[in-house]
Amino acid sequence: MQKTRRVPKTQGVQSTRLKRFAATLGALLAATIGMIVLPVQAHAEPTFKAPFPCGQKWTYAHFSGEVRRALDFIRADGGTTNGTPVLASAAGTATRLSEPGGAGNYIAIDHGGGWKTYYFHLSAYSVPSGAQVAQGQQIGVTGSTGNTTGPHIHYEQLLNGVGQTIRINGTALPYPSSYNQSYLTSDNGCGDGTGTPYMTWGTDVRVHADATLDSPVVTTLPGPTSVIVVCQKQGDTVTAEGYTNNWWSKLRDQGGFITNIYINDPNAKLPGVPEC
Repeated sequence: MQKTRRVPKTQGVQSTRLKRFAATLGALLAATIGMIVLPVQAHAEPTFKAPFPCGQKWTYAHFSGEVRRALDFIRADGGTTNGTPVLASAAGTATRLSEPGGAGNYIAIDHGGGWKTYYFHLSAYSVPSGAQVAQGQQIGVTGSTGNTTGPHIHYEQLLNGVGQTIRINGTALPYPSSYNQSYLTSDNGCGDGTGTPYMTWGTDVRVHADATLDSPVVTTLPGPTSVIVVCQKQGDTVTAEGYTNNWWSKLRDQGGFITNIYINDPNAKLPGVPEC
């Protein structure tokens, strides 16, 4: 009769332990694989532009009492800060907000991927809450609502609620402690960035530093000239050549303004040209 071979007790225990260890290791590996999170591609930072109209030059500063990494902007081109349009610096979803004792009337724009921009102290809103706005679209009017000493644009860029160093066209701005140390000229709302071509008419047409007759003359157009208009704004009322108009065009290459009377277009205000 064949005898059944007995397995030594220690060998059986070792075998059982090996099985248990293998099972435990398998479970741990499965759990680890389940916990692996594939990397999520970071949402690219929008290419932010200045929050004010094409062609305008503003100065800015970061004061000691500012929240986060804000910058305050005021005009430095002879124009009036109060009442100037405030533009979306990138496309997104706008929300109206109000904080009478602080930010005043303000707009927050959600650009996606955790990116937001804030525009404080507006005198008026130009879009409803929930509006989808394009880069360069007017969202409000510069004012001094809330806790402020005068009209300005308080502007911020945030990522996941954390204030970021402000970047315009991909370049970080400095943070001076007072105005008139750093300046920014806007290309927001300039369309393709080159402006709109027009022909002028008339002879010896003066190009002024601003949209006023008493501002310095920067150059003179001797006759009909091909020009690039980057923006337009209201200024002094001019009567000439049988026409009366208070709209002025900013010329890119001449670096100044001429009355729209001498722009070869039948409209007093040029269609499709942004306001300065």
